[in-house]
Amino acid sequence: MLHDPSHKPVIPEEKEIILTQKDKDILKTLGESIAEISSDKKNEENARNWTLLNDKKSVKPMVWINEIPWHEMNVNDELTLRCSHPWARNLEDTLKKTIFQWNHFPGDMVVNPYIECPLAIHSTDFGIVEEVDAAYTDQDNDIYSRHFKIQIEEPEDIEKIKMPVVTHYEKATQYSYDAMQEVFAGIIPVKKVGQTHIWYTPWDYLIRWWGVQEAIMDLVIRPDMVHDIYEKMVQAWMVELDQFEELNLLSLDCNNTRVGSGGYGYTSELPGKDFNPDHVLAKNMWGCSNAQIFSTVSPEMHWEFAVEHDLKWLKRFGLTYYGCCEPLDLKTSMLRRIPNLRKISVSPWCSSEKIINDIGTDYVMSRKPNPAIVAGNVFDEAQAEKEIREFMELTEGQCHVELIFKDISTVRHDPKRLFQWEKIAMRVAEDYMK
Repeated sequence: MLHDPSHKPVIPEEKEIILTQKDKDILKTLGESIAEISSDKKNEENARNWTLLNDKKSVKPMVWINEIPWHEMNVNDELTLRCSHPWARNLEDTLKKTIFQWNHFPGDMVVNPYIECPLAIHSTDFGIVEEVDAAYTDQDNDIYSRHFKIQIEEPEDIEKIKMPVVTHYEKATQYSYDAMQEVFAGIIPVKKVGQTHIWYTPWDYLIRWWGVQEAIMDLVIRPDMVHDIYEKMVQAWMVELDQFEELNLLSLDCNNTRVGSGGYGYTSELPGKDFNPDHVLAKNMWGCSNAQIFSTVSPEMHWEFAVEHDLKWLKRFGLTYYGCCEPLDLKTSMLRRIPNLRKISVSPWCSSEKIINDIGTDYVMSRKPNPAIVAGNVFDEAQAEKEIREFMELTEGQCHVELIFKDISTVRHDPKRLFQWEKIAMRVAEDYMK
């Protein structure tokens, strides 16, 4: 994630990476596994089917699992880290999780035939870091309850929001790239990758600084203040995007990059006809937005205090995705006003029948089955299948659907629940092949 409201971004360290032979050997072995997995023809088939889905020519519902409680998933030490160098441990963690998911709950995932070397990009962010009182039920889980301390109370607090400054630490990038090249030489290629899809979500930040109740009340009590502050957040994201373009730091996301809160971004419509492969621009990519806190806000106010502002951002991209956890079944008319919209989030709190009838085949439905099914005392496989199948039956097999299982805060330390859910979802998806 480009931004994390809980802390200030860390400046990349420009220091040569010197690994022990043990660390190199561990990473080499993992690279060999990734190379073998990526050569599986299933990857090509899945990529082709994701492309058809996002082109609105789908042949089946696509399945993908994301936002996983990894601290509960370590079966037979498959995720246990063995490297000693922090840089190596981070890479080891990424590779092991990819291999683990492929082996146990792949859905329609795609594994690249190369290792990504992310550019060492730093943004100064928006000037405010959330201040919270936290309550944990599991200290190892990064999902926990938070009480936000209010930092935006008056109109003049708009000055606390700053314009980001983006820097590419080229030496840090090169040190990582050189280390990867040395480790994976003759095993699998290494590819430098810049900033791909940007998770644009101003309201997710503002409520952390403003307070949920306070912000919602101010939609009515102080609407001008809301407009001014929200617009400044939009401009902050725009200023940052300008710098990504000017510094040539963007990379395409029409591949197995997650877009919005949904699945992969494969599509034949991007990067577009006038694409310059030496300089990626926002118009070659997917954009997204959401306003999760507006679940019970009217369509008119949702438009006024979110989407109407967001259009400045969304129009810069080739295709867009809208929504996350907020139910949008009463707001499809509003969403149709977004000119380049392709995918709409269909959360568990939507009226399935209404949103399916309203969307039809005009957009891709990014269906989010309820993750509570794997969080109970017992995993009810029959109920899990019933919930997926009921939604698919309403589509009559005609709509363009991705089944994205996400927001999985716990499987009650029983990873097999996730393995079983994936098998169920894939079985239902096969039943709706076109």
